[in-house]
Amino acid sequence: MSTSLSVILKRLGLVFLAAGILVGILMIFSYDVIKIDWPSFMEIQPSFKPMEDPLPVPAQSIPIEGPAYIPNMGAPTNPVPADDASLTRGGELFHINCTACHGAEGKGNGPVAAFLQNKKPADLTSPAIQFLSDGAIFMVITNGMPGTMPALNENLTVRERWDVVNFIRTLK
Repeated sequence: MSTSLSVILKRLGLVFLAAGILVGILMIFSYDVIKIDWPSFMEIQPSFKPMEDPLPVPAQSIPIEGPAYIPNMGAPTNPVPADDASLTRGGELFHINCTACHGAEGKGNGPVAAFLQNKKPADLTSPAIQFLSDGAIFMVITNGMPGTMPALNENLTVRERWDVVNFIRTLK
């Protein structure tokens, strides 16, 4: 009788083991149904999308290449002469950073312009743009236009932005 009881207990143990394995497998597949919140520091930290409210410049700090302009003092004057080197460099930077929206000739007909619905890119050859001072164009390149053009102050150095301004003057 003891042998039959031991056999029954062994078989019962095997049944419970098989049932436990089945429940474990079902729990693995039901993980997406029953969510367990694990604490994750990625969920509670602040995050920013590209070009979403860039962080302000720290107080009393000066960029490595020197101050680009003094706030509340109006548009700066162009310190870079429009020589061949500046125009060549400005043309290269314009084709890298600006032609997607403004087009190769600056007429506002770049490949991305067709998909912009709120406001089309500016025609840089128009008298309205060419009438602006170099400093005003520099400020638009630096700070962008809210809702339309991103700020390029993190993409281009101060010198490179002035080179782009000099190149834009040749698009008349």
